[in-house]
Amino acid sequence: MKTKTVWDLYAQDIRHFILSKVNDEVITDDLLQETFIKVHVKLDTLKNENKIKAWVFSIARYTVMDYFRQNNLNYSIEEKHIVEEYTHSDHTKEDCLRGIIKALPKKYRKPLILADIQGLKQTQISERLDLPLPTVKSQIQRARKLIAQGFVECCDFKINDDGYLVGELQEKEHCKVCN
Repeated sequence: MKTKTVWDLYAQDIRHFILSKVNDEVITDDLLQETFIKVHVKLDTLKNENKIKAWVFSIARYTVMDYFRQNNLNYSIEEKHIVEEYTHSDHTKEDCLRGIIKALPKKYRKPLILADIQGLKQTQISERLDLPLPTVKSQIQRARKLIAQGFVECCDFKINDDGYLVGELQEKEHCKVCN
C-alpha cells in the first residue's frame, strides 16, 4: 500500500480526531502532516494491512500526545476514551490493552493514565492525587505489571527471560478480555 492511498482513505478521519483533541485548525494541519510523515517512513514495517486504520490512528494519537508533552500542555483524556476511542472490527493489541486498563483497580488505573497516557511526571501525579511520591511510583509500577499479566491471561502471551512480553494475539473469539 502507498502513502497516498492511506492518505486518501484516512486523512479526513485522522484530521477530525486530531482537531477534537487540540481545537486549533493550524495545529491540527501541522499534526496531520507530522502523522503522515511518520506513516510514510514506517509504512513498510506494517505487517498486516487489514489493521492499517488502527495503526494510523495510533500514530496520530502518539503525535498529539507528543505535541502536548513538548509544549507542556495537559493532554486531557478521559478513562472512558481509552475504551471507546477507536471502534473497528479488527482485533488488536490496543483492544486488549483498553480492556485490561479498564479492569485495573482505580487506585492503579488513575496514576497509570496520568503517567503513561497524559504524560505527567510522577511528582505532578503525586501532587494532583495528593499521594506521597513513593506511593505513586509503586502504583504505576504495579499497574504496568498488572497490564503485562493481563496480556498473559488474555491472549496467552509469555514473559521471556529478559522480562519482555512476547506472543501472538489470539483471535477475538478466543480472547478472554475482549470477547
